[in-house]
Amino acid sequence: MIDSHCHLADETFAPDLEAVVSRAKAAGLARTLVVLEAGNAKEIVQAERIARLWPEVQMSIGVHPHVAHRFRDDPDEAATVVRAQLSATPAARAVGEIGLDYHYDFSPPDVQRAVFRSQLRLARELGWPVVIHTREADDDTLEILREEGSGAMRGVLHCFTGAAALADAGLELGFYISVAGIVTFPKAADLRETIRRVPLDRLLVETDSPFLAPVPFRGKRNEPAYVGRVIETLAGLHATDPVEIARRTAANFHSLFGP
Repeated sequence: MIDSHCHLADETFAPDLEAVVSRAKAAGLARTLVVLEAGNAKEIVQAERIARLWPEVQMSIGVHPHVAHRFRDDPDEAATVVRAQLSATPAARAVGEIGLDYHYDFSPPDVQRAVFRSQLRLARELGWPVVIHTREADDDTLEILREEGSGAMRGVLHCFTGAAALADAGLELGFYISVAGIVTFPKAADLRETIRRVPLDRLLVETDSPFLAPVPFRGKRNEPAYVGRVIETLAGLHATDPVEIARRTAANFHSLFGP
């Protein structure tokens, strides 16, 4: 199994990081993609700890839309910061998470869009995949991906909670769809119907930990070891065995992020 998106460098994991990694390995995880906030000094230090504890992990680095306001005066500086950290991080394999979030008012939408574009251009230049965050901004996210992708952008719509139209558009762009613990929630019937239509060769699984713990762990801190619950739910939706879902999603992960 592979958890394609988690925040193990978040400070909530600092006190028991070694135990969290041990539980993930015991649960059968081969690796995970650890997502880092570009320029976050505390996360950089913890990422070094993670790499020592779990050498197989890969990492993704980007400026999240919530903090895009830090680059209000020079959106291209966001790409400069990301580029430097990617170069200094041997396990880095992707740019992200990046995108748009209009649900909260942490960063003005126009600044978010400019910072998003600058990082997409960086990813296109490097030939690296992108990890996309979109919330209540799907039309703008898709428009920018089409404009900046030039038909060559690879990536994933992470923690997918959108409608069928967003899934179809993402698939048309050649993106993967990553499913998190929300798919296990009792009230997520519409999401489960949408995910049922996504081909197995375009699915990834994630925890987005420490957030969004799946049933039966809701209300607790999420962690990579719980990704198996997402896999079990997907197996039910696609009428196949969890082992097959784990195998297929791991193969998809390697296709996108490399071995």
